[in-house]
Amino acid sequence: MLWVSVLAAGCRGESQGPGTIHGKAIPEAVVAARSESQKNAAVLVSAAAHARVPDKQILFGDLHVHSSFSADAFLMSLPLMQGTGVHPVATACDFARYCSGLDFWGITDHAESLTPRRWQQTIETIRRCNAIGASSKTPDLISFLGFEWTQIGLAAEEHYGHRNVILKDLDDDRIPRRPIAASAFAGQVMSDKLPAAVRYLLPQIDWRNRSRYLDFLQFWSETRQTEACPTGVDVKDVTDDCIDYAKTPAELFEKLEQWNADSIVVPHGMTWGTYTPPAYFFDKSLRGAENGLVEIFSGDGNTEEYRSWREAGIDPQGQLVCPEPTADYEPCCWRAGEIIRSRCKDPASDECRTRVDDARRNYLAAGASGRLTISGADVAAWGVCGQCLDCFDPVFEPRPGGSLQYALALTDFSDPAAPRRLHAGFIGSSDNHSARPGTGYKEIQRHGMTDAFGPRSAFWRRWARPLGKANPDSEAIDPKNNRFQRFQILDFERSSSFYYTGGLVALHAERRDRDAVWDALQRREVYATSGERILLWFDLVRGDDAVAPMGASLTWSGKPTFRVRAVGSPEQKPGCPAFTFEGLEAKRVKRLCGGECYNPSDTRHRISRIEVVRIRPQVRPGEPIARLIEDPWKTLECEKSENGCAVEFSDPDFAGGSRDVLYYVRAIQEPTLAINAGGLRCSADATGKCTQVSPCYGDWRTPYDDDCLAPNEERAWSSPIYLAWKAAGEEDSRSRRSR
Repeated sequence: MLWVSVLAAGCRGESQGPGTIHGKAIPEAVVAARSESQKNAAVLVSAAAHARVPDKQILFGDLHVHSSFSADAFLMSLPLMQGTGVHPVATACDFARYCSGLDFWGITDHAESLTPRRWQQTIETIRRCNAIGASSKTPDLISFLGFEWTQIGLAAEEHYGHRNVILKDLDDDRIPRRPIAASAFAGQVMSDKLPAAVRYLLPQIDWRNRSRYLDFLQFWSETRQTEACPTGVDVKDVTDDCIDYAKTPAELFEKLEQWNADSIVVPHGMTWGTYTPPAYFFDKSLRGAENGLVEIFSGDGNTEEYRSWREAGIDPQGQLVCPEPTADYEPCCWRAGEIIRSRCKDPASDECRTRVDDARRNYLAAGASGRLTISGADVAAWGVCGQCLDCFDPVFEPRPGGSLQYALALTDFSDPAAPRRLHAGFIGSSDNHSARPGTGYKEIQRHGMTDAFGPRSAFWRRWARPLGKANPDSEAIDPKNNRFQRFQILDFERSSSFYYTGGLVALHAERRDRDAVWDALQRREVYATSGERILLWFDLVRGDDAVAPMGASLTWSGKPTFRVRAVGSPEQKPGCPAFTFEGLEAKRVKRLCGGECYNPSDTRHRISRIEVVRIRPQVRPGEPIARLIEDPWKTLECEKSENGCAVEFSDPDFAGGSRDVLYYVRAIQEPTLAINAGGLRCSADATGKCTQVSPCYGDWRTPYDDDCLAPNEERAWSSPIYLAWKAAGEEDSRSRRSR
């Protein structure tokens, strides 16, 4: 037997380490030139606004990055998935410095696979990356340590979603000795024993790449062999040879407090239907202890926009029911019934109606893995079900109850004396799984710069998706106990059309150093972009030259007036700057950056318009959410100018409204081509209805070098300015429990 021969030859997997950092610090002159270019742009747009030039600089970063220390990232790196090999933590350091040209970044591997050895290696690598430019008063790259708490509930009532934990410090006494993992679905995935076919056959079938599969088996084995830490014990009283778990956000925060480490916890992916069960709502998370930032855009799409349609309803008995389609939305539970109807001999018969109803119930009961209830249905059969057809860069099968606009309009009245609301700043990041922070600098290389992946041929498809004969009827599938492998229940086949190059965190910093970056994050003077380096200032004008910047929260009476200044991102020159090849060998630039780096020209894209969103949070239980979100409340057109856009607006209704209001703006850039901006690429009939889809597959069905480009209006989202209403003459004495 060939497998026996392999073992006899000592062919075993190796533990893949954190890699080696190759690059040196970027020349100070390069960093200074970037700062000077930004300052010149700020001067021009401020002159148009008749406003004082901002004294803070804008820094760009990415605080959501995965290396192959994350199990899903390692899986994506395998040859059967068209992967190009592991992407260690050190790779991300070089990429951020030389490919994407970021000012700061943070590593956030999934804690479920961060064994004690990998966590220590991550710490040491981030320290080395940070130390390269630390001798300068203005370091070229500031590196943060972090991890992801990857919670997935198989039903809406037990789902909280994902949180990134960003840590300020790199000293031993200020770092948790262990990251904190979630103990639901993601933790169960890593405790599963891989099927025998994967463990024994893959290295034989793909003999040339056998070492990569064996390395993955070694990775999985090390993770499974690491025991869970005991529960109910202070984290500091536990040995460091285990993986710590927290079931809920409240437990996560409790453990972080026990570590006494400065941290920021960032919810993300709150609407992504790939793992979020139907009928999920943000409400129970509002009762937790979220602390100030939310990721509004990533490589998985935009979680901003609320819609009143639903992917599932709830009847008076608390059971899920399938809503009927609307003019602009078809629930996938409904589509499941239609697929079964098309298989009926007599679609009008009672028997067929029963089969259709069963299909819809089964779809909802299966949670996020509903597609598995209908065997033999290809991507075309599902059409555009579950998708938002009028959202900007939407996530796959969005759950509106988790959207950021819904969360901001929500009030928790469980304590009538101190109602809770979400006061959050907006950030973007990439959520890239190939150790590439800041991938949105150029719309290139869909494989690698986005998370598009899939089998490299029809033969390898059987290893990546469930098998079985097509069943004419729907199957009942229990998501907590089914025959499918854990990674197979996630719909990567359809979701590949909704992977983007990812966003950026932008912040207004008083200096270019670690403390200044952290201070800006904490005071919410931050904004998100869809990947472009758009410059954005959003202020409440307080009189004279005094302003309150984005992220501010204050009481107010009278008519508020706001000022917006925005400058488009630099157009990119091909290739890489000369200094790149002084810091990295040409072959590493080719492999790491694909020969294309952040390489700004002196020409900037035009800002076409400013959109203002106004949200008036609930003031009584049950107040309809949709009426409280005005998007857009105002649209302000911009002059055609590379110097940017400067506008002002006021809200004359605030003074007499007797309620709190928040405002944020979107700076919309002129259309440019972007990966997957066309989504499922519908062909429509004369009425505008989608009749056929042409997905951008992550597998062999779409050519590897096809970037699936379509026009896109890149944008920046300011953090909101939160105004608490007070009557004219009332003392500013009200207190609020808001975060």
